[in-house]
Amino acid sequence: MKKKKWDLVALASIPLVMTLGNSMLIPVLPIIEKEINISPFQSSLIITVYSLVAILLIPIAGYLSDKLGRKKVIIPSLIIAGLGGVVSAFAAWKMTDPYFIILIGRFLQGIGAAGAFPVVIPTVGDMFEDEEQVSAGLGLIETSNTFGKVLSPVLGALLAVIIWFIPFVAIPVLSLIAIGLVLKFVKVPKESGTAEKTSFSQFKQSIKEVFHHNGRWLMAIFIIGCINMFVLFGFLFHFSSLLESKYTIQGAYKGLVLAIPLLFLCVASYICGKKIGENKLLMKWAVIFGNGASACTLLFIKNETGLIMFLVLLSIAGLGIGFSLPSLDALITEGIDKEVRGTITSLYSSMRFLGVAAGPPVIAILMDRYPASLYLSLAVLSGIAVIVTFFTIKPTNESKEVKLEH
Repeated sequence: MKKKKWDLVALASIPLVMTLGNSMLIPVLPIIEKEINISPFQSSLIITVYSLVAILLIPIAGYLSDKLGRKKVIIPSLIIAGLGGVVSAFAAWKMTDPYFIILIGRFLQGIGAAGAFPVVIPTVGDMFEDEEQVSAGLGLIETSNTFGKVLSPVLGALLAVIIWFIPFVAIPVLSLIAIGLVLKFVKVPKESGTAEKTSFSQFKQSIKEVFHHNGRWLMAIFIIGCINMFVLFGFLFHFSSLLESKYTIQGAYKGLVLAIPLLFLCVASYICGKKIGENKLLMKWAVIFGNGASACTLLFIKNETGLIMFLVLLSIAGLGIGFSLPSLDALITEGIDKEVRGTITSLYSSMRFLGVAAGPPVIAILMDRYPASLYLSLAVLSGIAVIVTFFTIKPTNESKEVKLEH
């Protein structure tokens, strides 16, 4: 593990950059609305376009990473993400009506994101033979991802204080740093040559075999990953809006308050990644406990809930999601053969992005039409994740595969 320390640091920079590139815009959206005279729905598309493009392209990136190699997909993807940031920043700086070009830049960023973070997960699986080291590595990657979420509201708000479009400028700078780290430190084990000789039809058949034998627990993990990100981005979107409308908290202070539940998520991800090792039964119960904790705490949030209690309950929910995510990563990475790992984990990443994309607009509708049922809905979803985990994921520690009951 120590020999691969810098490899992991370099890989961990990728989810950090991708998360910052998206999440740090969330506290800035109200400012963007005023600066370029757009509606809240139009501003939400700045986030949604990024995620929707990634959802569609992530499986292709996963397939290409299985066929061509991980770094050959990651590096061009980071370059495209950086170019997207340049396009959005230039439009915001120089154009009088920049909205459409900003969306084009975000579209490019989504393309880059599709081939960056999702490919990191199978890369970590490739680097280690020992499952305990894989779990620890994935825990670090998930921690970096969540640390990006902790940092993003604060950094986004601080940068926007300078000039409102500076968060767009930060994206190519951060992408360049990640490219340099990956080029210098990441050494993915060389392929034996089998992958290059495998035809597409053979590859497709191997994917079918994977789903034939493992489809039940794989689909369960896809669904739970989607629910976790939907719940997380859903309550963050609502809480961000509430801080301004109800508590009149804005700017960098708002970013700091938003970061508190995410800090708990980050700490939980790090601890969980360290503790689960290769114990798949423990992974299952971490997912159950995490989603159960989220469900129970979200049930207690009401319209009249005070700010401090709101923060406490959301922090516990964040803690629960932090236990769930690295466990899901480890289950899917350690339970799938290396030859198709990139494709399968990319499908999982697509489902996570789907949760990210769907959360804010669905919550916006609930805020407008059914505000009293908002957190009840999120609690029910977390409860569904508990039930799905309990009945469909049947791990055994004697085998690398996660076994099912048919």
